[in-house]
Amino acid sequence: MAKPISATVPGAARIRSAGASGLLIALLSSSVFGLSGSFAKSLMEAGWTPATAVAVRMGGAAAVLLIPALIALHGRWYQVRQNWKTIGLFGLAGVAGCQFFYFNAVERLSVGVALLLEFLAPVLMVLWIWARTRRRPGAATIAGAAAAVAGLVLVLDLGGDLRVDPLGILWGLAAAVCLAMYFFITAKQNDTLPPLVLTTGGLLVGAVTMFLLGLTGLLPTGFSTSDVVLAGWVTRWWVPLIGLVLLSTVLAYVTGIIAARALGPRVASFVSLTEVLFAVLWAWLLLSELPGPVQLAGGALIVAGLVLVRLDRKTDLPDVSGEAVPANPADQISAGPRN
Repeated sequence: MAKPISATVPGAARIRSAGASGLLIALLSSSVFGLSGSFAKSLMEAGWTPATAVAVRMGGAAAVLLIPALIALHGRWYQVRQNWKTIGLFGLAGVAGCQFFYFNAVERLSVGVALLLEFLAPVLMVLWIWARTRRRPGAATIAGAAAAVAGLVLVLDLGGDLRVDPLGILWGLAAAVCLAMYFFITAKQNDTLPPLVLTTGGLLVGAVTMFLLGLTGLLPTGFSTSDVVLAGWVTRWWVPLIGLVLLSTVLAYVTGIIAARALGPRVASFVSLTEVLFAVLWAWLLLSELPGPVQLAGGALIVAGLVLVRLDRKTDLPDVSGEAVPANPADQISAGPRN
């Protein structure tokens, strides 16, 4: 027997409202994530090293999130003990590795190009799965990978007047490899650890790792209290640093978790692709930095290729949110690594 209209319409309206709210929150998350490259580059141009910027960013964000994470944990420390490997690998690969390599790429490349290189991670995963399983991916996945590779050629603009730094390209591709490693590491469903606890633990592990590597001299460290240039204005060094910690990390991760809960990981992963567009926009507004027309066309191809890969449900590729795509994606929630 059909339900009365009065019972079904309000429920549908609530679902649409929740979906719209989730979409806005997801866009907010992508927009503040996209700010990180501009904030970091302004600091590095003033004398900060990538390692120092990453360590302070992660340490500051972990300090802010620590109390909410402890509340979410509810004293269940066995959850941390049971998942210490996941937390450690998240911190080393998904947080420290991704951010360190990305910031090194940003130091030598435009923010947009560096992020586009990192976003090639799903394509690398497709190629790895294909080589390992000898199982041919679906047509959409192959077309998406081909479009992304073609886009990469345009982004590098090998025949143009602009010469892209080779070392910067390697840093960007290293970030992509590190991001792909994280997706594989966390592809297994984990219902025993709250996402906020995983994020905070990973940030702590990453911050301590970068601090120890800097302390031993394995990574160059250094910072400056000189004024920085941001959005054409000369401002104090702590302005982009606060933005990097509070906006591009704390607010970005928290809103990302909320968006994943509201939209489900597959939809949230599609929306996360707008981070590239936001990063290019912020770099243009804050650093007067804009990729050339050929590079922008290449970026559009990469994003289109990633969309095709995500649309192919036959692929074994873990979802961009950090979880394998389940039969009912709305039932899975995860906070994936972002910049």
